[in-house]
Amino acid sequence: LSLYSSPARETKYVENPQTQLEEGVSRLRHVMEPYTAWCQVQWFYITSALCSDFFSEGCEFLQNPPAGFYPRLGVIGFAGIVGLFLARGSKIKKLVYPTGLMGIGASMYYPQQAVAIAKVS
Repeated sequence: LSLYSSPARETKYVENPQTQLEEGVSRLRHVMEPYTAWCQVQWFYITSALCSDFFSEGCEFLQNPPAGFYPRLGVIGFAGIVGLFLARGSKIKKLVYPTGLMGIGASMYYPQQAVAIAKVS
């Protein structure tokens, strides 16, 4: 038994008042909620239709890519961006440089496919 008596503790939870920014964001989220829900539904219908019919093989490939696919894709995409950066001025340069650099990058990673495409064209 305790020799000292402890006073009864009455604790109350006090919420911090919302700032104007928090209130504005909350209001915006409530206003935009029907639109975002509609967009999510439409996106579900679009992706399910595309992945089930026309692009099923491509969707399957992107869901289960081979090892090292995304880093290669990043390097090829970066080559295209570098091509856009280097192609200042003429519109022909803006078309030729990015596609050329992306083609060179893709042919470095996929040489057999590059040779097959070169033979066909």
